[in-house]
Amino acid sequence: MAKAPIAGQVKTRLSPPLSREQAAGLNACFLRDTVASLSDASAATGARWVISYLPAGEEAAFQGILPPGALLLSQRGNEFGDRLLRTSEDLFACGFSSVCLIDSDSPTVPTSVFVRAAEELAASGDRVVLGPSDDGGYYLLGVNRRHKFLFENISWSTAEVARQTRERARQLGLPVVSLPTWFDVDEELSLQRLRREFFSLALGVSPRPDGYPAPFTRAYLQQIGLSMNDAPSDAIRENVNETEIANSAN
Repeated sequence: MAKAPIAGQVKTRLSPPLSREQAAGLNACFLRDTVASLSDASAATGARWVISYLPAGEEAAFQGILPPGALLLSQRGNEFGDRLLRTSEDLFACGFSSVCLIDSDSPTVPTSVFVRAAEELAASGDRVVLGPSDDGGYYLLGVNRRHKFLFENISWSTAEVARQTRERARQLGLPVVSLPTWFDVDEELSLQRLRREFFSLALGVSPRPDGYPAPFTRAYLQQIGLSMNDAPSDAIRENVNETEIANSAN
């Protein structure tokens, strides 16, 4: 599930501290890393990855980000839950036997997690595979049949999403396979966490050893001057302001 990396339309909660252009650039790097990890998982399992995107008509925004031949599927629906449901329905209609809905905001999710999700859904029996986020949402939801109820009356964008989804599965009589809890990057605190995991070795703090290294994201943070592991928020904003001034001067 991805938004086209258009400045001012993606990662708006990261601007500030980032400029709109930097937030869009970071979003593009998240997508590059997620696709690279999914490609490795696909090689191991035979699964296919598809970009379900919005807004419609912005396919060109993905050029240079996705590899040639990438499958693009325009999202339908207005509310978030409706778009998730319709994406799953469209993919089942294309002939897929199971579907994993994966966010593009969690670039360090281990490839092994995607492999396990695909393997669990390939097993016999109806089930739900859930990758919870530590903010109460989820970064992955896998199903091997259509289940509209999983997306109904969910308090989207709150800390209740994963819990309510588990409850819907329980009411449907579906077992839930839980994947490791991870985090998504959509505001300043989670951006700081990502920076610490990438750049805190000098302070004796090691990143999670099982996380995907996300090389595009890491390099981009270095490029825009956010590799300093102890820089406070004000320093980030100062750096961003200087970058904006330099861009406008050019």
